[in-house]
Amino acid sequence: MANSPSYYTRGSIEVWDFIRDQNLNYHLGCAIKYICRAGYKDSAIEDLKKAIHYLENELNHVVRSSNRVPKSVQYTELLDFEGETETFDR
Repeated sequence: MANSPSYYTRGSIEVWDFIRDQNLNYHLGCAIKYICRAGYKDSAIEDLKKAIHYLENELNHVVRSSNRVPKSVQYTELLDFEGETETFDR
């Protein structure tokens, strides 16, 4: 097993172990990774910008997903119409 860099092992738990323990998805895991290493590897500003990029991507995904019609509501039952209905040729 490879040794982890010091900027990922500063606390009592390694960053990737924390990400797994919390069952974080890819985008949230990357955000945590860049937040934890900010100021300890290369540019803190660049790492924080990367974290924000991943958080914005995750937020956009969550917003898009919440605007979808749940499958349980999508045409699961036949609708009863009173009166005449038109038939459309596809």
